[in-house]
Amino acid sequence: MDAQISYAFHSERKLHPEKFKNQLVNQSTYVKLGCSQGWFCASLFHPSSSNIAQLASIKVMKDGIWRDLEIPTSIRSVVCLNLPSFSGGLNPWGTPNKNRRNERDLTPPFVDDGLFELVGFRDAWHGLVLLAPKGHGTRLAQAHRVRFEFHKGAAECTFMRIDGEPWKQPLPVNDENFVVEISHLHQVKMLATGDCISQSMHDPLTPVKHETDTRDDDDEDESVGHEFRKFGAADTFKIPDEVDISQLS
Repeated sequence: MDAQISYAFHSERKLHPEKFKNQLVNQSTYVKLGCSQGWFCASLFHPSSSNIAQLASIKVMKDGIWRDLEIPTSIRSVVCLNLPSFSGGLNPWGTPNKNRRNERDLTPPFVDDGLFELVGFRDAWHGLVLLAPKGHGTRLAQAHRVRFEFHKGAAECTFMRIDGEPWKQPLPVNDENFVVEISHLHQVKMLATGDCISQSMHDPLTPVKHETDTRDDDDEDESVGHEFRKFGAADTFKIPDEVDISQLS
């Protein structure tokens, strides 16, 4: 869903770069493309035969064991997160409450736990809940490795995006599968400001909130702790005011 909108946006910007010189115009164009593609009324404009569950099977590996991941039939977009940030600092995963963590073996999205977070979305309205303080997507799984196996289906192509770069991916036209597997290669240390709110599972100075909420709510109503909210690049990697950038090379 979001990859298709990004693809349309980038294609339009390449054709008419003179129209994309203002941030407000860029954002309004992005929203307009989302509306014109029918993602706010996905059940009417996008047939269920082209949903993720109909086009691909997803396998996840955790603790060295591969298992099939059941995707709800209503899910039209899957986001695989490595860093605790998405779309300018939004938090699709949120923080599962105590009951959810125990039932599904979920954890907060630490930056160095070696796990990917998989989050699903039904339509554009579902994506807009991320703007709310407690908003999050449908938590699908946490895994060390993820494998997407696309197969022949009702759609000729799907849209994918990695680190903001979208493309149109043709799907198989016969019985062969098209496979995308995501895994960690290495970890590197990153520079960050002193007030960075990203969390480490190994840092004893990291503030941890102990959930006292024992409600057995639906997944869509779970609380999100502020200390586990994602961080945006602008806030995390900004140069401190006391640093003279003219002296940097």
